[in-house]
This record gives sequence, structure tokens and C-alpha cells, in this order.
Amino acid sequence: MAMVLEGIIGLALLMLLFIALVLLFVCKPWRFFFSPNRTRTIKVGDLERPLVPEDLDLVPNQSNELGRSYDLGGSCVQSEGYLNSPRTHGLVHKPRIPPAPPHLVQDGSLILDLISDASEDVLVGQTLKRPFMLNHSIEEQSHIGKEELSYDLKFDSENDRFQAFVRQDIVDQRSSLTLEVISGPSRGDQCSISSTNTSRLPLTLGRVSPSDLLVKDSEVSGKHALINWNLNKLKWELVDMGSLNGTLLNSQSVNHPDSGMRHWGDPVELASGDIITLGTTSKIRVQIASETKCQVPFGLGIASDPMALRRGGKKLPMEDVCYYHWPLPGTDQFGLFGICDGHGGAAAAKSASKILPEMVASILSDSLKREKVLSRQDASEVLRDAVSRTEAFMNHHYEGCTATVLLVWADGHENFYAQCANVGDSACVMNVDGKQIKMTEDHRVTSYSERQRIKEIGEPLKDGETRLCGLNLARMLGDKYMKEQDSRFSSEPYISQVVHINQGSRAFALLASDGFWDVISPKKAMQLVFQMKERCSPDRENSAEKVANFLLSEARTLRTKDNTSIIFLDFDTNSRKSSCKLDP
Repeated sequence: MAMVLEGIIGLALLMLLFIALVLLFVCKPWRFFFSPNRTRTIKVGDLERPLVPEDLDLVPNQSNELGRSYDLGGSCVQSEGYLNSPRTHGLVHKPRIPPAPPHLVQDGSLILDLISDASEDVLVGQTLKRPFMLNHSIEEQSHIGKEELSYDLKFDSENDRFQAFVRQDIVDQRSSLTLEVISGPSRGDQCSISSTNTSRLPLTLGRVSPSDLLVKDSEVSGKHALINWNLNKLKWELVDMGSLNGTLLNSQSVNHPDSGMRHWGDPVELASGDIITLGTTSKIRVQIASETKCQVPFGLGIASDPMALRRGGKKLPMEDVCYYHWPLPGTDQFGLFGICDGHGGAAAAKSASKILPEMVASILSDSLKREKVLSRQDASEVLRDAVSRTEAFMNHHYEGCTATVLLVWADGHENFYAQCANVGDSACVMNVDGKQIKMTEDHRVTSYSERQRIKEIGEPLKDGETRLCGLNLARMLGDKYMKEQDSRFSSEPYISQVVHINQGSRAFALLASDGFWDVISPKKAMQLVFQMKERCSPDRENSAEKVANFLLSEARTLRTKDNTSIIFLDFDTNSRKSSCKLDP
């Protein structure tokens, strides 16, 4: 009997010991003793992305040490009169960096242990799919940093003309902003700034110093709102900085819907004549004056949207870049309009959008080459050379972009010529007197022309193969690492035929990134353009802009899943302007 009792007691002790070991393993109490600098584990999918916004111009300096100054490329003085002018309105949505909870910050650093969520794809617009590239080693990241540094040095040392070109282009498209407080305790205060005075941007509005426009109103937050110049869209934009009492633009709220959380609102475009209301009593009138030396001699509309509402409402980073230059520096007859759609990031697209116009301008600055284009009415050599030089100049190993550019020139008799070059899948179509003209070639791996090109170089694609090294594009700018790994990648551009636009022609051109063409066919796009042009009065200055925004709205309605950018050129006689009209 005693032996049985001892056996039962022993078995009970073993069970208790087993239970204790299990609890010890589950609870892991040693982590409290051997991990003093604990990190919080957060899934990538739980973060509001991107952690770094794509438009650095919109990132506010949260620790603004700028001294109080009203000298912002203009002055802040007592008002002597009100400013009046018409307005247009539009919205541009951009993400912002969410504030870090205090318990995640140690010694000024944000400590996060990121775990990728395997359930979430890594596709952006279905262009990039290369998971093996997402986890760069420390050495690779260091290499990227050095490569960007060498890229900047290359600009400074090898191409001083590029810097002069950028400065000249910014001056040619500069804008001045004047804010005047027309009601409230600070009535009469006025502040002005130029878009070229980037060291003083963004301009802040608030109740306490160092706000650039100090509004002494108890209903105004210390840091209430800011205004910045969007260089990509060439527009002034207003952003509510999570104010307590909100911000109104023409009586419409622009602050974040959840005002209790002090989130920032989305950027909203400003126009002359707008009224900004801070709180309920302080109203500010907006006056915008263009300082552009020469304006585009035909209708121009530009619209873009990151199309953020997908995958549960998470915001997409904006990797499209739209740009135009009329006239190109050193020429008075040529202009360039283009779209670059980045993948792997926006850096390559931003670089290409700056370098490519400079290369075209540099080539056309040669009087012999310029005269050759005008006499032959063909710019194929110029466009091909410019794209080649741009590719050679870019030093992006892990990022790339499409490039679609439309070169337009005048013959001095109110006639125009247009010719397009492209790599990638951002497309351009034209319509002249009802005839649709395709100006670009599709360079996706799935396109017939690309599969034939790849077959001719001796390395044909397998049946069903739709990507090269994770990319659905076979031609692009940048992506130097990929091109080193696979010779089937190319940066050779497609050059279109020259389109002659007579003075009496009814013609227009439409450039758009693949986010638009994914949901709208060229034929449907032409129908939409004609539909909108019938609605718009032909003598309205902003009719081209209305067409561009209408097309963007249609793509949004059809739920495109990629960044969408549109440039619309209207060559109709009623939309034409003098080639170089000086602003008063």
C-alpha cells in the first residue's frame, strides 16, 4: 500500500513539474531580465504607408527653428485694399507620416521591429513584383546611398548646364502668393512669398511664433495650417495641420474628418480669390499672380491622383511625375510634355523628369541640329539621342521608370508639329480631325512587339512567361542592376511618326500613365474627350484642364488600382494663345 501511495505522489510531482516547465516556456520571464531595450513588434500592414511621403515638399518641419520673419520673398504689411479674382478648385491627396507614440521613441529614434505580412502582395500598379529585392542587405543599402551621392556629384561636376536649366525652368514657371487677413483680430496683416523662395517654404499659419503669418486669434491653433508650392503640379496647396477648430476653404472643410485625433488633412489646391477661414472669425484672402514669362500657346490640362483607396483604404505612394516646358530653354519654338511612371520608388521618375528635358534642350541649342529638325520636319534623332543620354546619366540601380515625352514645335505660321518617344507602358494618343493616331508602343513583356524583339536577340520568352526578374516591363529607364542581370532589358525608345497640325485642324493629344489605360481604352478615351469638349465653352481658358480632370474622374470611377496621371493638349484654334504672352 505504501509503495502505491509513493508512486501516486511521484507521478503527481512529475505532472506538476511538467506543468511548471510548460508555463515557464510560454511566459518566457527571462525576457524581462535580458532585454532592457525592448522593441514593439508591428506588422508592415498595420502601418499607415508610406513611412516617408513621396512628395518631400509637403513634409512639415515639426521642429521649425526658423526665426520669426515676415520677409518671405515679399513682405508682410498693413493692407490697403482687398484682392479679387476668379478661382478654380481641385484636390490632390497625399499621405503624411503618422506621429510616433511616445513609448516607441528611445533617444530620439523610432524603434520598430517590422514583420512582413505574407498575405499582402507587394505589387504597385502590377509593375513591380520582385520580393527578393525587398530585403536589401546592409551593404546593398549602403551602396544605394553612395550611388545617390555619386549621382548628385555627377550633376554638379559633369553637367553644370543642368543646374542652370533647372533654375531657369523654375523661374519661367514661378508664381507669387499673397495672403491678406480680411477679418478677425489680425485684420489687415498681409504676407507674400514667391514659389522660387524654397528656403522659406512651406509657409505656416498659426497663433504662435514662428508662424510665418501670425494670426492672433484664440480660435486659431498654435500651428494651424500651412501652404506649400507643389513643383510637380505647379500649384499652391493648403494643408490643415490637425487644428482644433478646423480650416475652411470657401466654406468647405479641408481638415481631417476625425478632428479629435489631430490628424493632418489632405492637400487642397488654392486659386486666386479663395477665402481661407481659420476657426470661425479669422478669414484670409488668397491672391496668386503668375510670373510666367511665356505661356503655352494652346490648351493645356494636367491632372493626377495616386488612387489611394485600395486594399482596405491604404494609401499608395505617388510614383508618377508629370512635367512640361514651354518653351525649352534656348529655343522659342519647341516645348516638351512628359510623364514618368516610377516603380520601386519615385526617385528614378523624378530624376528622368529633370534630366530628359535638359538633354532635349541641350541638343536643340545647337543651331545646326535645330534647323535640321525644322527643315526636315522630323525630330527622331533628337529624341533618340536625348533618351540615350538620359539613360546614361541616370545611376539608379534598384529603381526605374517609364518615360513618355511629346515634343511639340511651331513653324512660325501658327502650325504645329508633334512627335513622341517612349519606353515603358505610359501611352500617348492623338486625334487630328477625327483620325486617331497612336503615338507610343507598349513595352510590357506581354506585348507582341516586345516578345518579338526579345526573340530576335536569341533569348525568347517561354510560353506563359509574363515577367523578367519580377518586372512586367521589358524597356525602362534606370533599373541598372536588372539590366546587368538580364540582357533582354532595354532602354531603346520607340519614336513615333511626326504629326502635322494645321492652323485650322481640330486636334488634341492625350498622355497618360498606365493607371488610366488599365481601365479606359484609347477609343473610349477619345469619346470621353469629345463628350467633355462639347460641354465646355470653347473660349474658356480652363477647358483643357476640365477635360483632364474629367478623364481622371472616369478612371477613378472605374476603380483603377494604380497611380494615374494625365496631360491633355488641345490644339483647336479656339484654345490657342499667343506664343509668348507677358503677364501684367
